[in-house]
Amino acid sequence: MKETIMLQIIVDGKTYTYPKGTPYRVIAADFQKEFPYDILLVNRSGKLCELHKKLDRNCTLEFLTAADKPGMQTYERSTVLLLLKSFRDVVGRDQVERIVVEFTLSHALFLRAQGNFTLDEALLSKVEARMHELVLAALPIEKRSVDTDDAVAYFQQAGMLDKAGLLRFRISSKVNTYTLDDFTDYFYGYMAPDTSYLKWFALEQFEDGFLLRLPSQQQPDAVAPFTPSYKVFEAQRSSESWSQALRISNVGDVNDLIAEGKATQMVLAQEALMEKSIGDIAAEIAGRKDVRFVMIAGPSSSGKTTFSHRLSTQLMACGLRPHAIATDNYFKNREDSPKDENGNYNFECLEAMDVARFNEDMTRLLQGETVEIPYFNFKAGVREYKGDFLRLGSQDILVIEGIHCLNDQFSYALSADCKYKIYISCLTTLNVDDHNRISTTDARLLRRIARDARTRGFTASATIDMWPSVRQGEEDNIFPFQDSADVVFNSALLYETALLKPYVEPLLFGIPRDNPAFQEAKRLLKFLSYCLPLPADAVPQTSLVREFIGGGYYHI
Repeated sequence: MKETIMLQIIVDGKTYTYPKGTPYRVIAADFQKEFPYDILLVNRSGKLCELHKKLDRNCTLEFLTAADKPGMQTYERSTVLLLLKSFRDVVGRDQVERIVVEFTLSHALFLRAQGNFTLDEALLSKVEARMHELVLAALPIEKRSVDTDDAVAYFQQAGMLDKAGLLRFRISSKVNTYTLDDFTDYFYGYMAPDTSYLKWFALEQFEDGFLLRLPSQQQPDAVAPFTPSYKVFEAQRSSESWSQALRISNVGDVNDLIAEGKATQMVLAQEALMEKSIGDIAAEIAGRKDVRFVMIAGPSSSGKTTFSHRLSTQLMACGLRPHAIATDNYFKNREDSPKDENGNYNFECLEAMDVARFNEDMTRLLQGETVEIPYFNFKAGVREYKGDFLRLGSQDILVIEGIHCLNDQFSYALSADCKYKIYISCLTTLNVDDHNRISTTDARLLRRIARDARTRGFTASATIDMWPSVRQGEEDNIFPFQDSADVVFNSALLYETALLKPYVEPLLFGIPRDNPAFQEAKRLLKFLSYCLPLPADAVPQTSLVREFIGGGYYHI
């Protein structure tokens, strides 16, 4: 009789004993009562593991739910698989040509579906009902490791040419696929063990596609309210048409162009499209004769600074004289700055700004007076004056960039007629494949890692560690005002992930396994592994992405 080997696990500092080979799902069940939401993953001594995995060593275990970022990503990914299977069950597998996860909108995924069916609420109601049936059936989501060549052949035969094209560039001889009943797909990232974990979702028709509404990380046990930004949606849809015009919808398409030596044409075409868009904005501003202040805001690493420079160039071409003003120069002196609940200075809230002084200076400029523009000394933490005087003539216009520029409370003394507000963000429309999207947050994080290392000497782990607080500041101070903008500008470039790869990969590999940022680094490295690298030679020195990799005309 084979001897049972007992292993020790440590949970919250306490030691427990389990037989070797015990599935993590069984162990999780013993601790589930201590958690308000379903356990979806375990963190085994710094390594994320799916619940079907088995205990094979002494270790420390941490349990993750959808209230944790990796858990919510697992929930979203698994629910997409559930949707794809259910859609095919309802309309017939042979009737589905393509279903594409386009982008996030509020707490939902926006998808488009093509095939021999009519997409309406009646159909979506049937699909949603089928999804609930499969949840009640608790069908297993089976993970298989298959030969890469076999996977490519399978997806070609199944008509999933996007996945076949993506895997063509995989060096690894094996890939993981996930099977739900009779439907097999490829996902990068972890999955729930079965459908019973996927209780909260809703389908809803929206514009020319439909929504998969999901819970939020803050409340994983309910479908989150849907409060979309229609202006952001239109910007994303417009960028989608750009992608279609360039015939680039996923990473495989970019890889094909790089491998075929056509990367330069791709880069120049995208840069030309972006320059035209900036020129159109400048022409609109010039056509509004009352506009004297261009107010630009957007989340971190959107490329606000380079955009401001390029917009200024286009405004000059329209006969105007632009002057750049950074709202950072209107910070209160550090000793007067507010603090958060932890006693740390909160430089991102409106109260950190000398709002009264900003409005006084701008009003005086409108009245034709000469104003000395301040300079904020970040090292000393004080506002200084260095003889930077400004007076507005008839053709002068101010280009003002800062976190609060869309908030009318920041520019309360300025009438709406004299302001033109621009929201800028990196709204990537490029997918890994049809069912694996690249989030806009990930795109910005890669930019920030590259820039922080180059300009601030920050390690990748330092950037990753501060990212949640950066994101919270955006949620509080930027996103609520995005729909007040006159225009939404999408700064995402279809080629940028391939370009950033050689800059970011070494930084991520430098994060040790015992570092809290290791898991996030591993996830980003997995994502980057799908991309062929793109040399920077073909990228113009005026490109917005130069703000992050260097070598641009604007010396950022």
